Amino acid sequence: MKALCWHGTEDVRIDTVPDPQIVDPTDVIIRVTSTAICGSDLHLYGGLMPTMKAGDVLGHEPMGEVIEVGSAVRKLQVGDRIVVPFTISCGHCEFCEQTLFALCDNTNPNAEMAAKVMGQSPAGLLGYSHMLGGYAGGQAEYLRVPHADVGALKITSGLPDEKVLFLSDIFPTGYMAAENAEIQPGDTVAIWGCGPVGQFTIQSAWMLGAGRVIAIDYVQERLDMARTYGKAEVINFDKEDVYERLMEMTNGRLPDCCIDAVGTEAHGAGTFDAVVDMAKELMHVATDRPHVLREIIYCCRKGGNLSIPGVYISHLDAIPFGPAMNKGLTMKMGQTHVPRYYDKLLPKIESGEIDPSFVVTHRLPLDEAPDAYKMFREKKDGYIKVVLNP
Repeated sequence: MKALCWHGTEDVRIDTVPDPQIVDPTDVIIRVTSTAICGSDLHLYGGLMPTMKAGDVLGHEPMGEVIEVGSAVRKLQVGDRIVVPFTISCGHCEFCEQTLFALCDNTNPNAEMAAKVMGQSPAGLLGYSHMLGGYAGGQAEYLRVPHADVGALKITSGLPDEKVLFLSDIFPTGYMAAENAEIQPGDTVAIWGCGPVGQFTIQSAWMLGAGRVIAIDYVQERLDMARTYGKAEVINFDKEDVYERLMEMTNGRLPDCCIDAVGTEAHGAGTFDAVVDMAKELMHVATDRPHVLREIIYCCRKGGNLSIPGVYISHLDAIPFGPAMNKGLTMKMGQTHVPRYYDKLLPKIESGEIDPSFVVTHRLPLDEAPDAYKMFREKKDGYIKVVLNP
C-alpha cells in the first residue's frame, strides 16, 4: 500500500509499505477513506519529537471502512464506517475505567522508554514516535486499529466523512480544552492559536457558556475564520501587545480563562523570550518554544484557569511559575481522552448544531501529502486544515 512516511527533519515521502495485518484478536483493518494532517504532525515534520525512525508511517486523524475483523471484536463488522481516535486504549485498566483513555496503562509497548522521560507512560498513540508505541499512522491507504471495540466510533448515519472525521482528535481536543478551563456562565475566555484545535476550542467555549471569546493569532486567514465562524473578538499579536490589549478589553480585569492551543512551536512577534527560544532550538539545547505558556500566565486574571491542549515535547525554560502560584492560577492539561466525548459531540453534528467541516481549507490526494506538509508548516496559500483522500 501507499503511505506517508517520515525520513527525517522536513523529509516526508510517499512510500510503498506492507499492508497492515491483524496482530491481536481485538484489531480491525480499515481502508482509509479520509485522513487529516494535524498541527502536532508538524512537530514530527520539524524533527522535534525524539524516537522517530525512517519509514515510520505518519498520521493520527483517520477514518474508513472496516475490511477485516479480529476474532475477539464484538462491536464492529466488515463494511462498517468508523472514526479512529489517535489515542489507543485497552478499555479495562484503572485509567480507562475512569474514561482517562489517554493515560491507558496497557497500550504502549515501549512504556519503559516513555517512563524514563516522563516518570510514567501515557497511552500509545497512532503515528507518533516509538516512545509512544511505534504504531503505524493513518496517512495511508490502510490502517490497523488496535482495541477497536474500545476506541472506534461507528458512523451509522449518512454524514459525509468531513463532518465526522475530526472526532478522531481536534474536535474532542478543543472541547476538552474548554472543559479543562472550567468555564463559568458569562466568563471571558482568551484562546491563543487559531489553528484547527483553536477553532474548535472557540466553538466549545461558547457551548460551555462563555460570555466573551477572544482569539489570538497572527495569521490573517485564521483570525478571519475565528471571527466569521467562531464569532470571536480577535487580536493580531504582530500588530498589538497582547497583554495591553487584553487589559484594555477587560477594563483591567484580564480574562477568566486562558487556553494555550499552540504548544511547543510558538511564535512571539520578536519578543525577547521568543527570540531566545528560537536560538536555543537552533542550537539544539532545547526543543520547545513556550512563549504562549508564559504569556497565558501573565494574561490570566487572579484566581483564573489555564488550559493547555497544545503539545509540549520536553523540559521548558523560564516558565514564570512564581507568578502562577502567587496569582492562584489553576492549570489543567493533557492528551485528549477522545472516546469520552463521542456521546456529547456526535449528536451536535447529527443535529446540525455544528458542522466541523468549516475548518477544511484543502482537500488533496494522498500523493500530494509531502507538499501539503511544507505548505502547512509555512502557512502559505491559506492552509489551515488539510484532508487527504487515499
